[in-house]
Amino acid sequence: MKKILMLISLVSITILNSKAQVKEGVITYERKINMYKRIQDEEMKAMMPEFRISKHLLLFSDSTSIYKAVPEDESPDPFDGGNGGGMRMGFKMPGDGGEIYKNYATGVQVEQTELFSKTFIINDSIKKQAWKLTGETKKVLGHNCFKAVAKQTMKIAGGMFKRRGSENDTAANKTPELKEVTVDLAAWFAEDIMSPVGPENNGGLPGAILMLDVNNGETLFTATEIKPTVNKKDIKQPTKGKKVTREEYRTTIKEMMQNFGPPGGGRHRED
Repeated sequence: MKKILMLISLVSITILNSKAQVKEGVITYERKINMYKRIQDEEMKAMMPEFRISKHLLLFSDSTSIYKAVPEDESPDPFDGGNGGGMRMGFKMPGDGGEIYKNYATGVQVEQTELFSKTFIINDSIKKQAWKLTGETKKVLGHNCFKAVAKQTMKIAGGMFKRRGSENDTAANKTPELKEVTVDLAAWFAEDIMSPVGPENNGGLPGAILMLDVNNGETLFTATEIKPTVNKKDIKQPTKGKKVTREEYRTTIKEMMQNFGPPGGGRHRED
């Protein structure tokens, strides 16, 4: 009789655990960028707030996901200074527009992005990140999360908000190049959300990333809402735009930098 009761208890626990595990859903993130950590020009700092905050959605199923920004019809201009005047400067950060689609079964990643009002489709593969578990834990939106850290090398375009042609810009007349930099990543992932998803190009952990710190507070992603269901029809691979490889896109960035300066006035991430 005791063995039967024990078996029933184990089955009940297994059922409860399976119900608690999430394999699809929608995660809403707040992205908070510390602009002052990127800006080199003190006069530019005085023209914008310290933080730039935006919202992003991550829709995922058992094998696919898509990450995109939440449109803001009346988003404030960071260069406006809060006075409602001044000229809008077409400011856009990487990740503000476009979509990142991933198919985990095939390892394919398709990114739709905008560059100087032109739309591109970049066909690529899902990049692997060398995460290391730290053993630290914390709760995010009621989910038990584990901490993982990694270093990631990426390419950026030009200096961040450096005024071209100013006395302080000694490299203003030089041909711009994509610089390779290494950033520190600290992610908190939830094992009960059984998907290797995360904000932007980040992921590959045994659970969804609910918090991500890039370069010690330079950019912080925080999940603000999690829905355990998703309409799989909304997870569509983007098709609108000129199809290019990652290398062809980098060449396009260099050409546009020579003509117009760094995209969005500063740093452009290229993994």
